[in-house]
Amino acid sequence: MKRRLGVDERRVDSRTIYVGHRSSSTNEAFIPPKFCDNRIVSSKYTVWNFLPKNLFEQFRRIANFYFLIIFLVQVIVDTPTSPVTSGLPLFFVITVTAIKQGYEDWLRHKADNEVNKYPVTVLEQGRRIRKESEKIKVGDVVEVEEDVTFPCDLILLQSSRDDDTCFVTTASLDGESNHKTHYTVPDTEKDLETLNATIECEQPQPDLYNMCCLCLSLGPENLLLKGATLKNTQRICGVAIYTGMETKMALNYQGKSQKRSAVEKSINAFLLVYLCILVSKALVCTTLKYVWQGKPGQDEPWYNEKTQREKDTNLYLKMFTDFLSFMVLFNFIIPVSMYVTVEMQKFLGSFFITWDKDFFDPEIKEGALVNTSDLNEELGQVEYVFTDKTGTLTQNNMEFIECCIDGFQYKYRDASSDLDGFCVTDGPLNKVQEKAGREELFLRALCLCHTVQVKESSEQGQGQRDQVDGFGLDGEVLPPLREQRGFIASSPDEVALVKGAMRFGFTFLGLESKNMKILTRNNDIEMYELLHVLNFDPVRRRMSVIVRSKSGDTLLFCKGADSSIFPRVRQEEVERIRMHVERNATTDDYLLVVTLGAIAEDYAQADAGLMEARLALQDREQKLMAVYNQVETGMSLIGATAVEDRLQEEAAETMEALQGAGIKVWVLTGDKMETAKSTCYACRLFQRNTELLELTVRTLEDGGRRREERLHELLLEYHKKAVQDAPTWSSANQDYGFIIDGATLSMVLNSSSESNSSRYKNLFLQICQNCTSVLCCRMAPLQKAQIVKMVKNSKGSPITLSIGDGANDVSMILEAHVGIKGKEGRQAVRNSDYAIPKLKHLKKLLLAHGHLYYVRIAHLVQYFFYKNLCFILPQFLYQFFCGYSQQPLYDAAYLTMYNICFTSMPILAYSLLEQHICIEVLLDNAALYRDIAKNGMLRWRPFLYWTLLGVFHGLLFFFGVRFLFSNPALQDNGQVFGNWSYGTIVFTVLVFTVTLKLALDTRHWTWINHFVIWGSLLFYVFFSFFWGGIIWPFLKQQRLYFVFANMLSSVSAWLVIILLILLSLLPEILLVVFHKPRGPRQVELRHIHTFPLYFTHSFSPRFIYLFHFLTVLPLFSLWFWSSLMEPIFNIFIRGI
Repeated sequence: MKRRLGVDERRVDSRTIYVGHRSSSTNEAFIPPKFCDNRIVSSKYTVWNFLPKNLFEQFRRIANFYFLIIFLVQVIVDTPTSPVTSGLPLFFVITVTAIKQGYEDWLRHKADNEVNKYPVTVLEQGRRIRKESEKIKVGDVVEVEEDVTFPCDLILLQSSRDDDTCFVTTASLDGESNHKTHYTVPDTEKDLETLNATIECEQPQPDLYNMCCLCLSLGPENLLLKGATLKNTQRICGVAIYTGMETKMALNYQGKSQKRSAVEKSINAFLLVYLCILVSKALVCTTLKYVWQGKPGQDEPWYNEKTQREKDTNLYLKMFTDFLSFMVLFNFIIPVSMYVTVEMQKFLGSFFITWDKDFFDPEIKEGALVNTSDLNEELGQVEYVFTDKTGTLTQNNMEFIECCIDGFQYKYRDASSDLDGFCVTDGPLNKVQEKAGREELFLRALCLCHTVQVKESSEQGQGQRDQVDGFGLDGEVLPPLREQRGFIASSPDEVALVKGAMRFGFTFLGLESKNMKILTRNNDIEMYELLHVLNFDPVRRRMSVIVRSKSGDTLLFCKGADSSIFPRVRQEEVERIRMHVERNATTDDYLLVVTLGAIAEDYAQADAGLMEARLALQDREQKLMAVYNQVETGMSLIGATAVEDRLQEEAAETMEALQGAGIKVWVLTGDKMETAKSTCYACRLFQRNTELLELTVRTLEDGGRRREERLHELLLEYHKKAVQDAPTWSSANQDYGFIIDGATLSMVLNSSSESNSSRYKNLFLQICQNCTSVLCCRMAPLQKAQIVKMVKNSKGSPITLSIGDGANDVSMILEAHVGIKGKEGRQAVRNSDYAIPKLKHLKKLLLAHGHLYYVRIAHLVQYFFYKNLCFILPQFLYQFFCGYSQQPLYDAAYLTMYNICFTSMPILAYSLLEQHICIEVLLDNAALYRDIAKNGMLRWRPFLYWTLLGVFHGLLFFFGVRFLFSNPALQDNGQVFGNWSYGTIVFTVLVFTVTLKLALDTRHWTWINHFVIWGSLLFYVFFSFFWGGIIWPFLKQQRLYFVFANMLSSVSAWLVIILLILLSLLPEILLVVFHKPRGPRQVELRHIHTFPLYFTHSFSPRFIYLFHFLTVLPLFSLWFWSSLMEPIFNIFIRGI
């Protein structure tokens, strides 16, 4: 049998499916083949593997693994600090991250269960049985009702429609919300209970649009994919051929590549610097320790004699152990808690985009959507925006505007006119009155050449108007019969043409038993038998129908793009309408050319060729294409239509703002050059003074030379003009725009010579980067992704952003960051990192949210490194005064809670709420976006500033307190302070200084900022009181017992703490106050308040009040303690 069908016997990548699990052979025992079940699994963890798998993934991060090593060293080696000091923060970070990832995976499990537990109907032994979707097996006959999603991949066996078809939408698969027609398997028994059939088909493949069956002439038109939804059909039955993770939807799930933000890369670079600082500190202390101990009497003083075990220890081993001990002592310079703070900031910050009411679209009743929160700050660093045209820059809402018939232009006007809505703008009026004229033939072609289906309003029911894509008649004054109709079509332009014909008096009534009915303007009903539909495909860029009239004439009607139709008709016919076609192309109208072909003599041959190609088991697509091209020849040109696709709301203003922000906009579209160019002018991407550099097939053929030579010549010419001569032209404010088409781009990217290809690519990229805007037309989806990838991988690794609303935009969206919701479905939305309802929302998303997110997280990262350097530097300096004995300066509780409790909440609140410039100013002054471009706030200069600031504060803390301790008697009773008092004073100054430093940097105060800043300081004070005021039974030794209380009983300690805080903050205050903004941007910069050395600003009255408050606070606190609190506290102590 296989030999007769021409199938290779060696083929093993096929499967045999028994419909209804009934074997075709009655002599052999039936053993059902094993296939995977119908469960969908998108989750990452299970209950059993969550802990080991999650821990493994977390410890792959360098910082977590580093702290794990430090913790193990503390456990194994005798180190100066407790393992709790590093183990508890590490445990906190790991736990919080695990909870976040576990919650996200629980949501995935929940979504999987909703799909897997969904009830479906399966036909078994003549009965309809309800079972869960996950229990469907390959070979089951499944029944699906209208508006229900297919639970697995099915072969259509039976439909409730008379014409054995059904309609589906595949928005969840390829992003197209239009209806598609599918057909039942030919010559299938109506009684499925007695059906005994076997299907041998290929193994699961991810290709959505192809299917190979080895024993039946089945194709993609018979295949119903999981995820598609049944429309306009009451019920269908199909046999399951692919289930679960073998369905085409599951195989097409492409996990997004891990996108690392520029901030994360900067963190890793800064982390290496601080790691080098840590190692250097440990090496210095280890070296100086043995140098110091090498002096006579220092190695073994009389009060600390060595044990015999210590004397027998190998010197190098002891040096290595001491090195590890110093590493442990100074390891807090690496801010492990910064990672969890950054994660929380990104996760919580993403809700501000979702909650933004300006992003809410009342038409679709949806707002912005954040699919990933890891790239919030990247929105403030975008350098290139790649946008689709149709549905993104334009509304993708087609409306019939005008038509051209035999060279005469017709426009629609009010239906009450004498000409039935026709307005002849350049043709004789008597042409319209001709009953059998070309105009009526043209209108009949519009009513017949399509795949539109009619749905009566009585069948729709209440609230189901949207099932016909909203294509009602929008309140038009029409006869009652026409008034009750909605249209279902595979593309919006088809509906626009049918509605346009209806306005001119020709109404398509629907398809019944393969007969197409038309209601003419004389209220006569005409019937045409539909013989064949030659479906549209992006290669041919046209579609045709073959119909037979009542008189027996066989007619071919074809419509398509002008570039695909004009070569197939006589040139004298083309010249009559070419002017109208080119004029409408420049006004952003979507063009379709309509032709007629009479194939009465050749129909038998055409019919046989079409049937043979459709039944072919191999190379079916190629054979169908050959027959289509053979049939669609010798046609007569009737006319052309113009369908308008209007610009999105505020599209021009948005593009203008993006260019003002220094962002370069590239338009990547599959439309023709003239239409796309007019859209660019309408969106102000091209200005009147913009010189266009065109690199298309037309320009390559102008020189009369080989295309390769002409391409090389033009690239060199444009490179000289836009790149080499750029300085002289820039003085004249000359802007360049670049235009390229898909065919020429293929020559640039895929030249015959690798050396030429690389050179062409470099020239092309340099030219484009020096142009204000770039238009790429006639682009395939893969070419869009290639363009984005090429720019993203260019010198400097610029941040790219892609916008699109259709499935053909998914590839470029996956290469970049953003997708928007549109009329072409939700595939782009699901594959994007951020989704916004309309293009106009992109302005606020980038210029406001992106700007603020970047500034916040940049401050967070620099602040964390700064405060940890302030924390550890005194510990390092202390070793010079304690004989390098690894004696800790701070108590273990302070080491543990410094990053977790005392200083974590203020910076988290700042990173969520700070607005150094109000949103209105950011939106009105797009140029402010340039100030933070190219990761400006996380470069080495600001990093050096923060590092030097941390060194200055650390030195001031340590030596300021040491100056205080030069007087040994600091208490009224003559008692002296010990080393723990010394460390506690330093720590108190540290906590107050770094917290008040953040308060000085805060520009936008809310009650949350006040609560966490002042609350953190109060919590530190109360914690220190209670930690040292109670004898804790679980502590072997309590180093801080009444240390904090005794410290505060000393007026000298109070004075030093207050003075050191003021001295630490005073230089920065003076620098900012006296550093005034200069230059023409002084008006803009007066709104800015960020950090010294890379932003300048003036202060608001609120900051002046805060400055006075910090000045008066020390005096008031000193008086309050000395006069009231000190006597009360002394009584409390004596009572205890």
